[in-house]
Amino acid sequence: MRDVYRVVTTPLITEKGTLVNQLGNQVVFKVLPSANKTEIRQAVESLFKVKVEKVRTAKYLGKERRVGKSVGRRPAWKKAYVTLAEGQRIDFFEAV
Repeated sequence: MRDVYRVVTTPLITEKGTLVNQLGNQVVFKVLPSANKTEIRQAVESLFKVKVEKVRTAKYLGKERRVGKSVGRRPAWKKAYVTLAEGQRIDFFEAV
C-alpha cells in the first residue's frame, strides 16, 4: 500500500461537492492519478477514521495553456467521490 498522505492529496470544496455532501453523504477528494479505488478507500478510512461504502472516480486531462508563443500543459488529475456509511461524517469547516 502507498503512503496514505500521498494517495489523498486535497479535499475539493466546490458548490457541487457541498451539494453531494448534504444530499448523498459524499465527500470529494483530489487523489493521486495512479491510485485505484481500493487504495483510496483504505487511505480515507485510515486518515479520517470513518467507514467508506463506495468510491467513484473520474479522470481529467490537463488543459493546454499558452503564454505568448510557448505552449504548455497543466497536469492531468483524478477526482474521487467517496460515499460514507450511514451516520459517518467528515467536517472540513466546523463551526466554532
